[in-house]
Order: sequence, then structure tokens, then C-alpha cells
Amino acid sequence: MSTKKNMSVVPSAPPHVVIVGGGSAAFSAAITASELGARVTMINDGLPIGGTCVNVGCVPSKTLIRAADVVHRAQRHSFAGVETSGRVSDFKQVIAQKRALVEELRQAKYVDVVADLPRFTRIDGRARLVSATEVEVDGRRLLADKIIIATGARPASLPIAGLGEVGYLDNESAFELEALPTSMLVVGGGYIALEVAQMFARFGTKVTIVTRSRLLSRELPDIGDGLATFLVEEGVAVENHVQIESVERESGEAVLHGQRDGERVTFRAEHIVLATGRVPNTDALGLDAAGVKTDDRGFIRVNKHLQATAPGVWAAGDVAGGEMFVHTAAADGARAARNALSDASLLRSGQPTPWVVFTDPQVAGIGMDERQASAAGFDAEAATLPMSYVPRALAARDTRGFIKLIRDRKTDRLLGARILAPEGSELLMELAVAIRGQLTIAELRELLHPYLTLSEGIKLAAITFGKDVSKLSCCAT
Repeated sequence: MSTKKNMSVVPSAPPHVVIVGGGSAAFSAAITASELGARVTMINDGLPIGGTCVNVGCVPSKTLIRAADVVHRAQRHSFAGVETSGRVSDFKQVIAQKRALVEELRQAKYVDVVADLPRFTRIDGRARLVSATEVEVDGRRLLADKIIIATGARPASLPIAGLGEVGYLDNESAFELEALPTSMLVVGGGYIALEVAQMFARFGTKVTIVTRSRLLSRELPDIGDGLATFLVEEGVAVENHVQIESVERESGEAVLHGQRDGERVTFRAEHIVLATGRVPNTDALGLDAAGVKTDDRGFIRVNKHLQATAPGVWAAGDVAGGEMFVHTAAADGARAARNALSDASLLRSGQPTPWVVFTDPQVAGIGMDERQASAAGFDAEAATLPMSYVPRALAARDTRGFIKLIRDRKTDRLLGARILAPEGSELLMELAVAIRGQLTIAELRELLHPYLTLSEGIKLAAITFGKDVSKLSCCAT
């Protein structure tokens, strides 16, 4: 009679993923890693949990922009026989309400979301990589099977003489002001600069935008120049092509000195706001010790799968450079975690990214513009539809801006779009789906769009490639 010994199988321990950071990319990575069965430790320092978006970026800026919009629309509209008025009676209350929303969403969308994740630990402290498999925090060393760095980025400064002594605001500190400034110089021409500038101008601050080139210089001039026209109409001064030399304080004001076309120029205001780009949070992370390399600006070098130069280390979100949006950061985090823990090889940029500048009118885009499409080898053609041809815009008595579609003449496929229009961002996802599905302009023309919606502008813009829309009736397209 033979006997067999009882053999017990010891389950293997789940892999340990250490995530350095606490913003959108970090949370997306944490949730995905937990769903894949990993043990997750998140280490966060600097901004509170939630990172840039909820604390000092998307959430505070968009709620303040909407508050400023309420004031503006009460003061200025185009409807006869309607009298309205609006003013900021207590700016401190505006900021207090913004803070309450930030705290509410930080708790509900970040802290509570990971509270019940299995095998999840959160540590508040400064992390430093000791090697590609070890992370130190507050004197304690953690062994990691995989490390995901998602420490984000912060506002950049400029080497301007006198700036340190005079002082300046960035978007983070500007959103904390409890007294509305009388005047403000906004240095920069990108989306953060423009959103901040218009917002404060609509609250009642005298705003001057100072750029070294022009507004939205990465786009073709029709976008930035068109937006500049509308900003100037609202009373915002736009000063382009200024080479800033120095800053000083005089009689309680910040005074900015520079040159334009060989002539000296001077601008003064109560506050200076710098919105001149972002730099990665890679300081003192111990990247060299782990074999993680950065580029010349300090962003972590990653391959197309978000893997860093050290085996077992990934980077996601703003710290890895590229497009710095919360939706791309979150997508990065999930892809990095999946690539780290499985056989997946998800690409960082698998599809065109929709983007928005939340000015009024909004600037929105996806895919290539005509210059980029031509450079990529396409036989590119653009069709631009002024908003004055969109019935919804006419009914709203707000026909600012245009819709521009870019196609490949050979295939008729939609390659990209640029929009300058009130609430123009709401049109983006139709175009994103069209590009993803490789729809042609002819197919866009055939889609039924409900009458008196903004989305009908997409159909009309598609028709513009072959017809003069001024010859069409409202509905007979």
C-alpha cells in the first residue's frame, strides 16, 4: 500500500509596485495595478493628494473662469430689451467657494477612491530612488518589483534680472489671491497665460499680456491672432514680440523693462504672473542612482511604452514630457501600470489627442493642422467656416470665431481640426471619433446633425470643401 504526502502549494506573493507621485497619472497607475493584483504603495510629497489638476490646475481654474464668465455676460450681451448688470462684490468669497470645491473633489475623487483598494498603502513623504528596485522615504527603504514615477511638473520661472527681488505669481499662487488686483502683467502666450489673463480681466483687473512671440505660437497665426482680437475687444492689452530684460519695483508697482524691434518698452502693474511653461519634478529623486536618464530639460526619458532607461522603472504623465493634460496623464498611468505588470505593450500616443484652451471663445483642436499634415506627406487641404454661418451661433447672437477642418485630398479623410468658438470644445469628440474611424469628409457631410445645435457647424464645415454655404438655406444642406 503506497502513501502520498500532502503537498501544500504556497501562493506566490503579488508583485509590489511603488508609485512615486500623487496626481492623475499616479492614481490611474495605482488603480490599474491594483486591478491587476499587485500590491501598491503610493508615495506623495509636494502638492496634496490629487496633484496639479484638482489642487492648482483644472478644477480651480475652470470654476474661477466660469465665475468670471457670469460677471462678463451680465455686463455685456447682444439681446435687445434685456437689462442686466454684474460685479464682484466679495472676491474673497469667490476664492473660498473655489477652495471648498477643491477640497470636496480631492476627497471624493482621490482620497476616497483608493481608500478601499486591496493591498494599497499610501505614504506621505519625500521619495528617493536608491536603485531600480529600492525606494527610500523618511529613512525607510521599500523593495519594489516595479517602480512608476509620476511626480508631475510645476510652473517654470525665467532668468529675469530683478525678478527674485520684485516677486511674481504663477497660476498656483494667482488662484489663491483673496483681494482682486487692480492691474496685472501676464507673461506668456500659452493656454495657462490666456486663461488666467481673461479670467482676471473679466473679474475687473486691468490685464496686459506680454509675449516674446505671439499668442498660441505653436498654432498657425489664424488661431492666436483671432483670439487676440476678441481679447482686445474685452479690454485686455496684448503686447507681442517683447524681449524682457529686467523687472523692478517702483511706487508700489512691478515695472517690466524690455525691447521690441530695437525699441525699449516698459509695462507696469500691481502683479506679475509668469506663465511660461512647466518644468518636471525630478529634483532629488535619486534618478542617477537608479540609472534613470533625463533629457536636457529634466524630463524622464521613456520609450514608446513609457519604460525608463532603467529596467523595472516606468514614468507617466507630465514628468515624462510631451502633452501635459490631465487626460493624457491618466491614460499614461494606466498604460504604464499595464505594461509593467503584464505582457502588454501599449503605446503612449496611440491616437490623436484632443486639447482645449478654456478662453472665451474657446480654442480646441485635434489631429494635424494643414501645415503639419503637409509636412507629414499628405496632400492637405483646409476648409474654414466662420461661425456666422452656423444657425445656432446666429440665434445666440455670438458668431465669434470659426471651425476649420483639414483633409487629405487623395483619400478625403479627415486629418484634423481647429476650432475657435464659444463652447467649441464640445465639438471635439465627434471629430475625434471621425479621425479614429478614418471617416471621410463626404461621410461627415452625410451624418444627420440636429438643427440649431453647435454640432451642425461640423457638417457645414465639411460642406464648405465643395460648396459655398452662403448659397444654402438653413436646413437644406
